[in-house]
Amino acid sequence: MLDSQESAARERRSTVRVVPPVRPRKLAKVPFVELADGRLQGVVSSGSDIARVYVSSVAAGSRTFSCSTNNNRPCGGLRGAPCKHLQALVAEAVLQYGKERVARYLRVEAGPDDDLVRLLDGGQESAQAAVVFSRFLRHLSYLELPDTTEPVAEMHWFPAMGTP
Repeated sequence: MLDSQESAARERRSTVRVVPPVRPRKLAKVPFVELADGRLQGVVSSGSDIARVYVSSVAAGSRTFSCSTNNNRPCGGLRGAPCKHLQALVAEAVLQYGKERVARYLRVEAGPDDDLVRLLDGGQESAQAAVVFSRFLRHLSYLELPDTTEPVAEMHWFPAMGTP
């Protein structure tokens, strides 16, 4: 729980502390991974075509999974079981957030030696890749901004905390 002084300071600024990854990870294979919208989701690079990426996701609770290209073509390796893109996504999520947090988010009971991918028994589902891919592209655009200590207008959407 935040103490009141830290909470008040957070309300006065438009940034929050970034939680560092549990372990460093390489971004070439899985450049984007997030726990959002009730899913573990992200972008995974193709192993055979440098110009192709896959949007993979696992739904929390139901443990259903999806994998398709960024233009919604189904993954050829997804045949009723998690494909290599989903395996890479889960592995990178564990590096980013830690196994316990990922398992808790997905609502699976996982022991220390359990493989999270093997617990994805909810079956295949069709999910739209556009939202996740758009969010990934948006994150990439922030990398092109010049370094600054000033607020970034696009990211400064929080209401002002004070009197008008």
